[in-house]
Amino acid sequence: MRALFLLLVLANVGFFAWARYVSPADGAADPLPLTRQIEPEKVKVVTPNELPASAPAPAPAKTPTANAAPAAATPAPTPVALKCMEWGSFTIADAPRAEKALEPLALGPRLAHRRTEETAGWWVFIPPQGNRAAAVRKAAELKALGVDEYFIVQEAGPYRWSISLGVFRNEDAAQARLGTLRDQGVRSAKAAPRELVVPKVWLQVKNVDAPLQARLKDTARTIEGSELRECAP
Repeated sequence: MRALFLLLVLANVGFFAWARYVSPADGAADPLPLTRQIEPEKVKVVTPNELPASAPAPAPAKTPTANAAPAAATPAPTPVALKCMEWGSFTIADAPRAEKALEPLALGPRLAHRRTEETAGWWVFIPPQGNRAAAVRKAAELKALGVDEYFIVQEAGPYRWSISLGVFRNEDAAQARLGTLRDQGVRSAKAAPRELVVPKVWLQVKNVDAPLQARLKDTARTIEGSELRECAP
């Protein structure tokens, strides 16, 4: 009996020594006491519900597609519309006065002349004075009244030594001219029909923009009976 007791004691001592000092197998629990572990106070057992959610994966960067609409292009400035304007028509004698009226506009090479022949149906005139000397005296009286647009008719015929004060395409224009002359003090002038071909001059201005067109309109008003209109460039 005593021998059996001693055998049990030795067996227990041997098991204790094996469990204490022999290296455990892979996957066995750490045989070291808790006090020998690194910072054991920070070790915490958590449940699955306490695990932090993983951060969502960043969205892939968008790449431009071939069908993307291009950026709107800046519209090109609208080109300025330029015109050709002509002012007239003037007799050969009246054209220099019209040209002088255009001098403040400094048109330079943009100004050109277009000669035509027109059939005048009406004219304003002072009847024949009998001879050249009398016609010259009457012309001097007109000039003293401020009338500069006139010429002495010298061709042979019933109107020789008369003084023409303008030829017009219609009666209305002739009567308007006659009214202006009477306001200036001319009493002997008349308006009458007369069919004749008269050489005329149109003053053409190229590359006219809106501001210049406005100034041309103002200038055209200074000569009664004249017309400002568009022409082919």
